[in-house]
Amino acid sequence: MPNKITQAVILCAGLGTRLKPLTDMIPKVMVPIAGRPLLERHVLRLKEYGVNELFINLHYLPEIITDYCNDGSKWGVKIRYSFEPKILGTGGGIKQFENNLSDHFFVVYGDIVSLIDYAKMEAEYFKKEDPIGITLVSDTDHPRDQDLAEIGTGGKITKFYAKPHTEMPAQYKALRGGHILNKAILKYVPPDVYHEIDHQAIPEAIAKGEHFYAYETDEYIEDIGTLERYKKVEQYFLEQGL
Repeated sequence: MPNKITQAVILCAGLGTRLKPLTDMIPKVMVPIAGRPLLERHVLRLKEYGVNELFINLHYLPEIITDYCNDGSKWGVKIRYSFEPKILGTGGGIKQFENNLSDHFFVVYGDIVSLIDYAKMEAEYFKKEDPIGITLVSDTDHPRDQDLAEIGTGGKITKFYAKPHTEMPAQYKALRGGHILNKAILKYVPPDVYHEIDHQAIPEAIAKGEHFYAYETDEYIEDIGTLERYKKVEQYFLEQGL
């Protein structure tokens, strides 16, 4: 497959404050999901779909991650790290790897548990006209605490609604956290400052006429941002034998 994506950025710099006491001694991406650190699950799933070069940004308790993952060779992948003395946000975190990124790459949010078929998402991305990116979306029953997108012809996102919402759009899908990005989007991310890919770079790119698309899926995607959500995910994985 000529367009095969072999790189991914896994965003791992978050503090995990709402997951305390689980995160008193470990970063939230290292909390166990059915006996295996969530970050390891991300690495193994990406490898399954042909991703062999990973980029991980660090901030809170970075040595826990680097000591466990090392250079990735134990899983047959290559891992590079970037340490952020001050958190740079999702866009700023990705920007640190700009010189080493290929034209197209996955972005995985470290605290979101996903059973996405990355090959299907990738195939859909390369079908689109001049994509600067594509993002996971779905229906939602709690739109007020999620970022929302208005979707037009051909799956193109026409407008972006960042939470919190003072007014709900007439039609929307919820952003679920996860992208394929064209490296060109990083021109909308300034270097060495806090910047959000979802709330700043993507809306600016859309406003400038760039083609950013939605990938709608009902596959399993859940965040572990709170203890309640973490327990729900843990129960699901145990019940499914995953």
